[in-house]
Amino acid sequence: MNDIVAEARSWIGTPYVHQAAVKGVATDCLGMIRGLWRSRYGEDPQDVPAYSADWGEPQRDERLWQSARDHFDDVSDQPMRAGQVILFRMRDGWVAKHLGVLAEVGDAPTFIHAYAGHGVTESPLSAPWQRRIVARFEFLEG
Repeated sequence: MNDIVAEARSWIGTPYVHQAAVKGVATDCLGMIRGLWRSRYGEDPQDVPAYSADWGEPQRDERLWQSARDHFDDVSDQPMRAGQVILFRMRDGWVAKHLGVLAEVGDAPTFIHAYAGHGVTESPLSAPWQRRIVARFEFLEG
């Protein structure tokens, strides 16, 4: 099993709390990705400023997308593989601001993500979710 997927699965059941990033205690989708980063590299790649639920929307600023480009390899043009970080645009015209980790590929793809009311869970990567994907990234080697 992919080590990123194994670590992401260890976050399943962590309650959802906006701006949190502590496995087993509280997290949001960005917090889970930050936790995966810390488990791989030891510390966050940068300080994360406070952010509101609608961050970036009024300005149409793709902050999360740009940050992902700065810290991960963009593999959007490559085949889907387990362990990739997936960036979603939840509604047309909105900024991309939801993250998950691709867990299974093939006939029954799944992804791990944190969202309000559910915490961290593994969900089917159904056609509606797949249509919302705007980019995919991989953790850097090393």
